[in-house]
Amino acid sequence: MDPAPSPAPTPSSQAVAPTSNGTRKRQRSLSPTTSLADTPAATPSAAGQSQTQDVKPELTEEEFDIQHHKQITARRNFDKVNFGVYQIKTWYFSPYPLSETEPDTEPVTAERIAGVARATARSHGRTSDLLAGGLGRDHAATERSVLWVCDRCFKYMADGTSWEGHVRRCTRKHPPGRRVYQRGAHIIWEVDGAKEKLYCQNLSLFGKLFIDIKTLFFDCDNFLFYLLTDADSQRDHVLGFFSKEKVSYDDYNLATIIVLPPYQRKGYGMLMIEFSYELSRRAGRVGTPERPLSDLGLRSYLAYWVSTILRYLRRLLSVLPGEVDRITTVGRPHDLTQLHTLSAEFEEHMPRNKKRRTNKGWDGEVDASESSLSSSAPAEGDRIASLRTVETIANPDGSATTHVTVHCTLVDIARATNLRVEDTAFALNECGLLIRKIREAEDVEETVAITREMVETVAKARGLKKMCMDMAHVLL
Repeated sequence: MDPAPSPAPTPSSQAVAPTSNGTRKRQRSLSPTTSLADTPAATPSAAGQSQTQDVKPELTEEEFDIQHHKQITARRNFDKVNFGVYQIKTWYFSPYPLSETEPDTEPVTAERIAGVARATARSHGRTSDLLAGGLGRDHAATERSVLWVCDRCFKYMADGTSWEGHVRRCTRKHPPGRRVYQRGAHIIWEVDGAKEKLYCQNLSLFGKLFIDIKTLFFDCDNFLFYLLTDADSQRDHVLGFFSKEKVSYDDYNLATIIVLPPYQRKGYGMLMIEFSYELSRRAGRVGTPERPLSDLGLRSYLAYWVSTILRYLRRLLSVLPGEVDRITTVGRPHDLTQLHTLSAEFEEHMPRNKKRRTNKGWDGEVDASESSLSSSAPAEGDRIASLRTVETIANPDGSATTHVTVHCTLVDIARATNLRVEDTAFALNECGLLIRKIREAEDVEETVAITREMVETVAKARGLKKMCMDMAHVLL
């Protein structure tokens, strides 16, 4: 599974040649091993034709890496992996070394890729070297091989006997990091790649079995890993993880993300995406995942963007808060200008009927206090109040009808939802909310009208749900 973008490949050493427009561009030849000594001298009469016919097309660094990656990972080197009580069929190639110490000399029978210098898996060289090094090993000769991985520390073994002995001795109860989110038995752990290098390297190798990316985090110093676990009476079981750079000049809040196959389609991926955006919000930044996004990654992030925008538009275009469907007052009518505080007020005074709980929530979940649940309500309410115009019209029978009108820009919606403007525009267009356009004048910018009925139609079509993450359980 690759629901998230891949980090940029590490550049190798090569010549840098100027292009026609003055920029400098890395280039590679299709046959980098060909030398001038192997080329016969051309006669003067054929020199002109030789210069035009023998010129081979050149590849840029990005094109070469893509072609190189496809050549290396054309076949899986493991058919299945035993992980705890599960035997999982692998999806992609992962350059697992089989021995703790590898010889520097490669076997003569090893498959060699032209132009790629060999490096041992322990030397922390280029990712392309590490990938290429995994092709010549005996275990990669067939896709029927099985890998054994400890589900506690992610140490890998080539046979079941070694794995069984290690599992009996392994004492790790949870990932080596600090808790940053806990809701019942589900915990998100933050692990520093610089402090836990071996653990994060083994974790990355295991994740590569299910992510089609060109690079791996063999150098984990600049990355933070966030592991989602489910606890039982004995220990915490890893369900999935995502990684992010410690310092991203493009404000990327996620590099790769994976939910392990036995735990997919249970909302864990959305929980980790929501948490990555919460990290950006608390850092005062507007985050976005690394590009390019895979098809599965784009689908996951589009679902998050659309859900976040729909929840915001629901609150923005409602006279009453979502959990309040009726207001009863004695004496003067209620002040409708303070509607953003109604949620906390009515939670305290509403009668609490004992009903059978239909939604069990997360295992071991304990209800959070009301003060923590409404801690972010005033700031969000102020933003909503600044955009809304509430108009109440009297009816002939003495009642009144209240309408809410909002005049805002795309930037306002993006800022309120903590999304990039381009991500917001893409999500609105994909869910069909940019169809109804109004042109007031030729020199005025294009205006789009969105009604509450349109929002509810899209919400029903996409099965809008509540957030998986509960803000009250964030431990940052």
